[in-house]
Amino acid sequence: MLRWIRQQLGFDPPHQSDTRTVYISNRFPQNGHYVPQRFADNRIISSKYTIWNFVPKNLFEQFRRIANFYFLIIFLVQLMIDTPTSPVTSGLPLFFVITVTAIKQGYEDWLRHKADNEVNGAPVFVVRSGSLVQTRSKNIRVGDIVRVTKDETFPVDLVLLSSDRAEGTCHITTTSLDGETNLKTHYSVAETLKSQSVSKLEALHAVVECQQPDADLYRFVGRIIVTQQGEEIVRPLGPENLLLRGARLKNTKEIFGVAVYTGMESKMALNYKCKSQKRSAVEKSMNTFLLIYLGILLFEAVLSTILKYAWQAENKWNEPFYNQKTEQERNSSQILKFISDFLAFLVLYNFIIPISLYVTVEMQKFLGSFFIGWDLDLYHEESDQMAQVNTSDLNEELGQVEYVFTDKTGTLTENEMLFRECSINGIKYQEINGKLVPEGMTETSPDGSVPHLSHEELLFLKAVSLCHTVQISYEQPGDGPGDPFSHANGFSSQMEYYASSPDEKALVEATKRMGVTFMGSCGETMEIKTLGKSEKYKLLHILEFDADRRRMSVILQTPSGEKMLFTKGAESAVLPFTTSGEIDKTRVHVDEFALKGLRTLVVSCRHFSAEEYVEVDRRLQEARTAIQQREEKLAEVFNFIEKDLKLLGATAVEDKLQDKVQETIEALRLAGIKVWVLTGDKHETAVSVSLSCGHFHRTMNILELVQQKSDSECAEQLRQLARRIKEDHVIQHGLVVDGASLSLALRGHEKLFMEVCKNCSAVLCCRMAPLQKAKVVRLLKTSPEKPITLAIGDGANDVSMIQEAHVGIGIMGKEGRQAVRNSDYAIARFKFLSKLLLVHGHFYYIRIATLVQYFFYKNVCFITPQFLYQFVCLFSQQTLYDSVYLTLYNICFTSLPILVYSLFEQLVHPYVLQSKPALYRDISRNSLLSFKTFLYWTLLGFCHAFVFFFGSYILMGEDTSLMGNGQMFGNWTFGTLVFTVMVITVTLKLAMETHFWTWMNHFVTWGSIAFYFIFSLFYGGIIWPFLHTQDMYFVFVQLLSSGSAWFAIIVIIITCLFPDIIKKVFFRHLQPTSTQKSQLIETVHRGIGCVDSLCCYSNGENGCTRLGRMVEQMMGRCDPARANRSWSDTEPFYSNDQSILTLSPIEATHC
Repeated sequence: MLRWIRQQLGFDPPHQSDTRTVYISNRFPQNGHYVPQRFADNRIISSKYTIWNFVPKNLFEQFRRIANFYFLIIFLVQLMIDTPTSPVTSGLPLFFVITVTAIKQGYEDWLRHKADNEVNGAPVFVVRSGSLVQTRSKNIRVGDIVRVTKDETFPVDLVLLSSDRAEGTCHITTTSLDGETNLKTHYSVAETLKSQSVSKLEALHAVVECQQPDADLYRFVGRIIVTQQGEEIVRPLGPENLLLRGARLKNTKEIFGVAVYTGMESKMALNYKCKSQKRSAVEKSMNTFLLIYLGILLFEAVLSTILKYAWQAENKWNEPFYNQKTEQERNSSQILKFISDFLAFLVLYNFIIPISLYVTVEMQKFLGSFFIGWDLDLYHEESDQMAQVNTSDLNEELGQVEYVFTDKTGTLTENEMLFRECSINGIKYQEINGKLVPEGMTETSPDGSVPHLSHEELLFLKAVSLCHTVQISYEQPGDGPGDPFSHANGFSSQMEYYASSPDEKALVEATKRMGVTFMGSCGETMEIKTLGKSEKYKLLHILEFDADRRRMSVILQTPSGEKMLFTKGAESAVLPFTTSGEIDKTRVHVDEFALKGLRTLVVSCRHFSAEEYVEVDRRLQEARTAIQQREEKLAEVFNFIEKDLKLLGATAVEDKLQDKVQETIEALRLAGIKVWVLTGDKHETAVSVSLSCGHFHRTMNILELVQQKSDSECAEQLRQLARRIKEDHVIQHGLVVDGASLSLALRGHEKLFMEVCKNCSAVLCCRMAPLQKAKVVRLLKTSPEKPITLAIGDGANDVSMIQEAHVGIGIMGKEGRQAVRNSDYAIARFKFLSKLLLVHGHFYYIRIATLVQYFFYKNVCFITPQFLYQFVCLFSQQTLYDSVYLTLYNICFTSLPILVYSLFEQLVHPYVLQSKPALYRDISRNSLLSFKTFLYWTLLGFCHAFVFFFGSYILMGEDTSLMGNGQMFGNWTFGTLVFTVMVITVTLKLAMETHFWTWMNHFVTWGSIAFYFIFSLFYGGIIWPFLHTQDMYFVFVQLLSSGSAWFAIIVIIITCLFPDIIKKVFFRHLQPTSTQKSQLIETVHRGIGCVDSLCCYSNGENGCTRLGRMVEQMMGRCDPARANRSWSDTEPFYSNDQSILTLSPIEATHC
């Protein structure tokens, strides 16, 4: 119980040892010196709260937000001192915001609890006390032997002990972990594979020693010590022996495994990491504006306090006859009185800080993010994949991107490999009708004849068909998945290859067409058919591929008993280790393949003598059984083995470009976005693909920074490139950098390198390691201009780049789902990036930018009359508005129109935005939230507030008897008049800013005004028994009974808004922006205007064409030449734009 409490509080100490020892079936040593290690239970906890800590933890998180904390302080001040407004005015909006957020977060966490309970309560079978017992998943302990049957998911991380297969292997899929759909083979060690029954497992005496839990899905270091007849046998354990929680068992009846990592220590749970919070430029601007408004608030409070004491310097104002001070008030401290008055003014003006801004922004981002998933233009029919939004916090950032960093393979290309050519023993070959034909020759042998292959050609094809990790699935007709080795029994079945790498699959399929067929592996045996003749090789060792070596090898025993090594990998990783073969000719052929844009691999071999193999086997065994520094020791042994190679040849496969890549890159370039391609491919291949996809133009001056050997050489080359850019009178430059040169450039010449890069229209970085990709993104991101960056990729090697960029986009490709899981957005194809940025990014940015500015504007309009009112009430802290109006202004009266605007507004039709990418430049560099724009909206708010207050004051200042019976208006009527004018004006101001009207815009705009009037009549028409005062009783009815008041309302509203209309018309005619010019084009295409849609009749005739023409000409929303046109069947209705987001208000061929 004590340990559980410590775990809940987070005080449970971490593991003390670097390794963990797992006793199978929990058979602990019987000696008294053994101290058992403590392990986590098997419960998965993805929830954030418990029933006990929800309230304190949630409140703590919410009050870390500065606006919420600020309003909490104001609320507490209102409770502690005598303030002019009720604590309800601050407490109710704060309570509303906190409650709504808490309900949302609580509901989401309840769903997580529900999912956790379902997972933790799943039934599982474990071996205990000599029998197979059923229990719940959460009860599994480290050391338990677990049974898993076909198509079940693994409930814990297991080390495979045995399976129903004689060779002790099993097939799994890891789709839920990394998205890879191919079958993977996992192995048990020879000493445990025979333990296929409960009784044999119960008799098994073994210990597993392995590393402590690690989040890396592909890394596992351990060993198993099996005691047989008093002798301890040590076997290495690696990733191929570990079955991960969340993976699914396939093509295997059942397996037994021992639990090594449970619950939150399993690799799947350790990958539930919280991604680093990315903040958008809009959010940063919003926080800056909040601080400015906080400054304005403090200034107004200090000024009012000073002026109050200035007024009270005269005795007649300090203590008037009708408000005599008490003795205690006369003797109280002046400093305390000053502080008290300052706090009272702070409370009076506190609504200048909009508390509901955060909630509205969150709702806008959350609801707005659905439009991306609903957009049918971003749906890929072939793969049945829609766009995904993993975080809605960065929607507006899509409209601010200046640099795009993209991977090549699988992002710009399809990642579907087709074998094209190869080089064998210095001779180039191509495939014709499934036969290997030397270049320049044609296929002459008749169809169906067995092709003749030379010894060199045969050895090359055997190397390619044996050096891989491809798996085979045999589908039997009409009977679902069959036995993977049924072909050996003569059953007819269809063979299909599965590979983690598309390159490997393409090469194995190519060798099959040419006469060397890989038939599968059974335990340690690999079988191939060479021209119809079966050959079996014993698989001795696999030297796995890794990103540092960039090659993989297999050690085999041939049918004749000879030990051989086959190696394949990148030419830069293999050729330096070759000592024989046609090295120079092959290097030339590899370069020629690369120039065609083909992906190349070099194949080589090595023969071992008996003594050499014994040494190799010994060193591999030592490295693989090491617990500490296993990776370093293995790398050292691999380098020892993969040397003195004989070069056999090279392969060339083609990776097709994705559809519309060239058009997308060109659109991004026209939008002012620079595209950088970061790839691990070799120089020539990358340049060729860049040219074919339009990243580099044929007319572009290509600069190169490659094969630099030293710092000084790199610096000199950079200086030369900088000079060439200045001297060459070429419009566009392109830069090619390789990984080695990039490392030198980033080491001490970052500034010079950045100067060269920024003057280039396109940059290509080849031979890049994953961390180098992230470094390049960080370099641009942290440069003095601080541009907004976007990274897009499809593989695990792109994750670091995706997480580093301001916006990360994952491609749902064929290299797993790691990029998608770590991205902010996910799309199926690169071509969708164009609409995602140019349309959705544009819309999101203008919507939220206007939302933020408008919120500050309407709150300045709201609170400035309160400040001005103090000048006419001797700074007595009398409130201008009733407490209910203070509370509901932001919550009810003005909240919905701006929310609906921020969800549906479109300055320009999506078709125009896509056809004119240059419009993206109009919103770049956060232009709509610049200080100049912020200043305009703030000053506009102050101007309107002055008109509200002094317009009403002038009307009522001299003669307050505005009723026909001579009844006089009081201060509450004056405040209500100001408030009424304000609500109508700020709502109509937003209506003027709206370009895209839907029925929802009409409903909330006019509905908000109507709701204010109905509520005020209801609120002021009843005596409310629970209110201390009835100040507003019958006030609103009296106000509306006065013709003078109605006249004042109309005049003040026109006075506020008419200059805005004049300004809009003036600037549209004299200095129209590109966006405003495009709005005219849009109205020609749309065929019916937004005002026309208010009142339209059948057959396209409308009843308010003149009104529509007048208003739309003033607002710049329609072309005068088009105003009388009616909708017809021949109008263009852009069917290629199927987005739910972009549906017109009238979606029919007739109005």
